[in-house]
Amino acid sequence: KQKSYSLTSPLPADLLSTNRSSIFSGHHGQLTLTSVFLDEYRDRLFLGGKDVLYSLMLGPTSTESKELYWPPLPGNRENCIQTGKDPQTDCANFVRLLQPYNRTHLLACGTGAFQPMCAFVYVGHRGEHVFTIDPVNVENGRGKVPHDPSFRFASTFRGGELYTGLTADFLGRDSVIFRSMGGRSTMRTETDQKLLHDPKFIAAHVIPDNDDRDDDKVYFFFTEKASEPGDREGAIHTRVGRVCANDVGGQRVLVNKWSTFIKARLVCSVPGPHGIDTHFNQLEDVFLLRTKDERNPDVYAIFSTISNVFQGFAVCVYRMADIREAFNGPFAHKEGPDYQWGAYEGRVPYPRPGVCPSKITNQPGREFGSTKDFPDSVLQFARSHPLMWRPVFPALRRPVLVQANIPHKLQQIVVDRVEAEDGHYDVMFIGTNVGTVLKVITIQNGNSLETEEVTLEELHVFKQAIYVGSPAGVAQVKLHRCETYGKACAECCLARDPYCAWDGFTCAQYTPNNKRRYRRQGIRHGNPALQCVDQNLSDVDVTEDDVVYGTENNSTFLECVPRSPQASVSWLVQRDDRKEEVKLDDRVMATEQGLLFRHLLHEDEGVYICRSREHGFSQTLVRLSLQVLQGDAVDELMSRDNAGFSDSIKERSAGSYRAWMPCTAYRSGTSSHSRLWFKDIVQMIGPSNLPHVEEYCERMWCNDKLRRKHKSMLEKYRQAQESARKARSKSSGERNRMPRDLKARDV
Repeated sequence: KQKSYSLTSPLPADLLSTNRSSIFSGHHGQLTLTSVFLDEYRDRLFLGGKDVLYSLMLGPTSTESKELYWPPLPGNRENCIQTGKDPQTDCANFVRLLQPYNRTHLLACGTGAFQPMCAFVYVGHRGEHVFTIDPVNVENGRGKVPHDPSFRFASTFRGGELYTGLTADFLGRDSVIFRSMGGRSTMRTETDQKLLHDPKFIAAHVIPDNDDRDDDKVYFFFTEKASEPGDREGAIHTRVGRVCANDVGGQRVLVNKWSTFIKARLVCSVPGPHGIDTHFNQLEDVFLLRTKDERNPDVYAIFSTISNVFQGFAVCVYRMADIREAFNGPFAHKEGPDYQWGAYEGRVPYPRPGVCPSKITNQPGREFGSTKDFPDSVLQFARSHPLMWRPVFPALRRPVLVQANIPHKLQQIVVDRVEAEDGHYDVMFIGTNVGTVLKVITIQNGNSLETEEVTLEELHVFKQAIYVGSPAGVAQVKLHRCETYGKACAECCLARDPYCAWDGFTCAQYTPNNKRRYRRQGIRHGNPALQCVDQNLSDVDVTEDDVVYGTENNSTFLECVPRSPQASVSWLVQRDDRKEEVKLDDRVMATEQGLLFRHLLHEDEGVYICRSREHGFSQTLVRLSLQVLQGDAVDELMSRDNAGFSDSIKERSAGSYRAWMPCTAYRSGTSSHSRLWFKDIVQMIGPSNLPHVEEYCERMWCNDKLRRKHKSMLEKYRQAQESARKARSKSSGERNRMPRDLKARDV
């Protein structure tokens, strides 16, 4: 369920304020995170960074942590600098690999200032929190991690052996799949562009085909330059390749080279008009969603376009049955450089190239103890035909998620399968390059191929947690916060979050085995009229007006943000018991956060109603009574006598707030009331009069004697406002009301 995200900015305070996350920034305040390993057996989180390793006990990540300093070997940093590499970004030991080696040790590998090195970290048994390393007793890390800390690679550990896809040389040109460690000889791919053509490795996983462990295969997901017919120069294709875990190479051909390597194309495309598909060719990330059947996990993959026309991203899901079918199908064949590719129609030698020596392969009189027993004809065919003819298509032949022309890039993904009231849902957590995490589900509409994408949240960033890493630190974020979806059944239903359900009292975490019968959840349809039929749906409407003050000729903003990203928002204005839709233009603009008046006019005064609509269900979110103050009157009052204005406001708000705060409270900002008042006043008179606001607040909160001295100015202020109102009413014929109450509002 868990995986690290490489983000570019720390998580903001909103996650902290909702008690949803905890952040670990290292012992020195800056964590250059380069690797993460979550050890669920030990309930520990291991982190690798620049010259450092950390061990954290799961739970709040800042409670208990241990640090190990692990720099490059003596002299290696200086040698790295002499070769022209950057001292800060290159010439350090960036820990790129953390893998469990046995029940007491981890394998850690770092770049070692462009001289990769590995060491074993003692982490103890379950229940212990020990963390030690011998920084001198290291092994050569070449073939295990890249020299360059910015290069991508993929690895997986099986039976004491490490399988890695990477560039294994100093210059980053030797792209190979390695098997190292363990008791057998090192294995690698041949240097042949037909096998690997400038690959970029993304992920590696061991996936069994059956109960015979000798038939286990290691799958690599990568991109490479394409060589298929019709491809333009420099085109990129995504591949899934595999090798047998027990491959030991050939006896005379492919000695210590992979003899079972084959690969197939992964297609992620959107069907278009006239049979022209939009292809997403660049693989960004892969997540293996394990199921009860370990042989058939679901493969989730993020793709991007490499087109100059538009920037787009897609998530495709692949079934292992489809991947195996492609590997069991015909091989791709090309007679020569000037010939077209096609399916190989000749005789395929036995045993079939790409299969593993196992009980499944063996036949009476034709048994193979290892790949060294394979005939040379099998190895020669495997060397010349590594590519399969049939591509692998995603489930339903289309992506489950498509986003185009968005301001961010989708980079990494983890998926959690959640059991809900009406079935199970795969919740995708997608990390972006701008430091956010998208929480998304897709819903299939009946028997149709059409799916609906539902973005549950965008997080501006335990057994149920996601760990988010950035250069500044690592954060633990809970997967849900049901309490933010509102206090009514309808709001909980409209959230469509598989983690949450209405329990009769509140929106709370959904537990499949909960014996309580009163649970309402409407993920597939999100229809409160059906799910909350016995509830009073009018309870979700806001009926009371909040007063907002604005000043003529200034800008004013009315805030209204729906809880659901799928909801559409409309604005109505009520004047003299008559409602009408707000007319939008260059002066009055609707934004995602509310209604913006760029230049406020007196005729804008009225009660503004913000309503949301989703799946046929409407509700009133806010009612804001906008009171427009005459601009010249406010400016005159502020410039002439702030004290009278302060007494007026103080008297009109009598009973709403306690006695005026002392100067220390105002200056230190410890009073929430004073901060709210200050923002209201700034909005009323405009930011250009900020010096007057400071003087006004000083008198309002900090000089009780002066306030009493000028109490008589209250009557003068009232008379001035009454005269101005009568004159304005006479000239315009409009009725204007004196504000009945002044409420502090944080705008």
